[in-house]
Parts: sequence; structure tokens; C-alpha cells
Amino acid sequence: MTESCGIGRRKEINALVDISAYINKTYSQHYAKDKQLQLSDVIEDLGHGEGFYIGNMIKYASRLGRKEGASRKSDLLKLIHYAILLYCMDKTNKDV
Repeated sequence: MTESCGIGRRKEINALVDISAYINKTYSQHYAKDKQLQLSDVIEDLGHGEGFYIGNMIKYASRLGRKEGASRKSDLLKLIHYAILLYCMDKTNKDV
């Protein structure tokens, strides 16, 4: 991941590169390998996606950098990932 987010508009682009790398990595981790269906898909299909994503966003925002063994950056990346999942769910369901 990039060491610095840079300056100006470039900082957002660099941040997006970091976020994309993080998200791609999550789908190659042990709990996601060889699975055709993600748990988040099941939760969405059951009608609980919004609450699940918002709840996880609150969880990671409230513990930001406080959990032993978890960095502030790690918590931010997880929070952003859940926000993106919520955005995608809304876009799919409501044509935002």
C-alpha cells in the first residue's frame, strides 16, 4: 500500500488504490476461498443487509485504533469496505 496519500486530488486516488488492494485481499483470505457465495450476499437476500453493514461500520468506527492488535488504518479500511458494500447494495436495489 502507498506510504502517503499524496497531496490534492492525488491523495484520494492513492487512497482508492489502497482501499481496492485491501478489498481484493479480503476475498483471497481463508474464510473466502473456494466459496461461491459470500455471507453478506445471504444477509442481503434475507433483507438484513443495511443493518448488517451499518452495524459493522459503527463497530469499526467506535473501536478505531483501540482494539489490541488492530491498527487504526485496518479499522478504517474495514469501515470503508462495509460502506462500499452498503453503497453497492443501495445502488443495486434503488438505482441510486
